[in-house]
Amino acid sequence: MTGMDAYPRAAVERAMKVQEVMLRAMARKISWFQAAEILGITDRHLRRWRERYEQFGFEGVLDRRRCRPSEKRVPLATVERVLGLYGDQYYDFNVRHFHEKLREEHGITLSYTWVKAALQGAGLVAKGRKRGVHRKRRVRRPLPGMLLHIDGSRHRWLGDERWYDLIVVLDDATSEIYYAQLVEEESTVTVMAALREVIERKGLFCALYSDRGSHFWLTPKAGGKVDPHRLTQVGRALRDLGVQMIPAYSPQARGRSERNFGTWQGRLPQELRLHGITTVEAANAFLRELYVAEFNQRFQVPAAQRGTAFTRCAGRDLDRVFSLQFERTVNRDNTVTWQNLTLQIERVSWRGTLAGCNVTVQQHLDRTLSIRYGPHRLGHYTNQGEPITHTSAGQAVGKTAASPPWKTLRVSHSPTASAAAGD
Repeated sequence: MTGMDAYPRAAVERAMKVQEVMLRAMARKISWFQAAEILGITDRHLRRWRERYEQFGFEGVLDRRRCRPSEKRVPLATVERVLGLYGDQYYDFNVRHFHEKLREEHGITLSYTWVKAALQGAGLVAKGRKRGVHRKRRVRRPLPGMLLHIDGSRHRWLGDERWYDLIVVLDDATSEIYYAQLVEEESTVTVMAALREVIERKGLFCALYSDRGSHFWLTPKAGGKVDPHRLTQVGRALRDLGVQMIPAYSPQARGRSERNFGTWQGRLPQELRLHGITTVEAANAFLRELYVAEFNQRFQVPAAQRGTAFTRCAGRDLDRVFSLQFERTVNRDNTVTWQNLTLQIERVSWRGTLAGCNVTVQQHLDRTLSIRYGPHRLGHYTNQGEPITHTSAGQAVGKTAASPPWKTLRVSHSPTASAAAGD
């Protein structure tokens, strides 16, 4: 094609309109200022068009860029390589994750916008849904340790038909991940294990933000407000440590952790697939040793203020605090009955008999049992009720092997005080 045949019909019609308006201005039927307003351009731009029109005539007002290829045009070979990489190797990645892999692994430095448009144009990625109503982002806490979020996300993390819960603890001030592990089911024990590990590594924090799951709160009426006076096992443990609990009443209220899980679901299964990980054990080791640090490096943000709100927890018996506690009454033969087990209490020097005393049975995270009467520990037992004796080095003899952290111990979520009446 030559001449005006090389231009689209719309471009020619636009040029004809420009020529008509300019001729009216030249005939002084309208002013040049009015002509610019009609065409929707500035006076300066109209003057440039007028000069080109006087020099080249009608072709002077045509957009000459339409017949010249863009200097920023991506080579066809690069386009084919990008689409091939996504279709063959990164087919389950989201666009942002894929764009990062292009830069880091393959040295392709195309913009995110171009990559997204190319994938959508090729039908490899669906166009995103329109955003909902406008919401105002809640301001972050200024210091790390002031507020932590804990939540679980059930998903097919290993890319097959198996479903697991990913429990994550993150800081509101920085979005730093302190804990991330896959478990069979989010429960009292798995939540306690997460909180204990965070406290052991970072220290005590000020407040915990969570959903209204039964292991966090008791809700008398479904969908209603929680009862802050009837504590669950997790609530009692955090009360003993002086940590405030804050319930969330909608998914939007947990927006920071909800968005965080969207990122996890768009990245972790794909990373596990690329590393050939197919077991929960290997996945948790990958999270601990590599991926959490990589995730924080990419998504952690600086806190608004310098310093930290974490405090040391020296002198706190975390083994006692993070245990399931149940009140029982000692039988006449100095035994305690708990879940079909009979736990024998040995003679103590400071009291003739403990019959009739109210004691606390503690089930620890390693599945062993203890009986306490005030500050005194009356006995330590295996999960089968067998007494555990301790050597001079402080090691337990007869203790059963602790279950791996991903094995969920199914327990009642009822409060400590009310448990006594049921058994």
